[in-house]
Amino acid sequence: MKIGPGSKLLFIGDSITDCNRAKPVGEGLFNALGTGYVALVDAHLGACCPERRIRVVNMGVSGNTVRNLKHRWATDVLALRPDWVSIMIGVNDVWRQFDTPLLTENQVLPDEYAATLEELVATTKSQVTGLVLLTPFYLEPNRRDRMRARLDQYGQIVKRIATKHKTVFCDTQAAFDNVLETVYPATLGWDRVHPNLTGHLIIARAFLAAIGFKA
Repeated sequence: MKIGPGSKLLFIGDSITDCNRAKPVGEGLFNALGTGYVALVDAHLGACCPERRIRVVNMGVSGNTVRNLKHRWATDVLALRPDWVSIMIGVNDVWRQFDTPLLTENQVLPDEYAATLEELVATTKSQVTGLVLLTPFYLEPNRRDRMRARLDQYGQIVKRIATKHKTVFCDTQAAFDNVLETVYPATLGWDRVHPNLTGHLIIARAFLAAIGFKA
């Protein structure tokens, strides 16, 4: 597994990462990690390789875009001195283009998204052991759907940055697509954005596979 013993693994993102985690820092007792994929990753690591003593922290914030991540990066990532950082961001960057199309000030278009995410990766990679970049996703199997097509574009940006900076890459959209061949999208998330527990397990399994975890 890529993440070594004694490492501090920090997750950052939007509501899909947040999942009602403790504030200001998502770490500790009583569902401090939230109820989503971050907690599931922690549970797998704790159950299958407790001797590695990997410390997991959740710093997701509901509603965030990559623009928001940049604003809080120094306090919510660098100040916590993680060894590994996992980033999944982008669905709100895209969603605001569709649910509030006239409020253009809330939208993060592809050029800004790419430049901001790459800046965060480029300035952080020398300060940590490694980064994991996860694609944003949409629970819609029709790739011609406008929002799905747009999110696929953002996913390609994530892949390009991961390749350029040699980070770990996790294609969460591909993981969902495999399941969506069998089930209807609402089975995994009523609004096609916020997954239920099954959906969060799909993300967790994809993340664990990307870091080379084997139970």
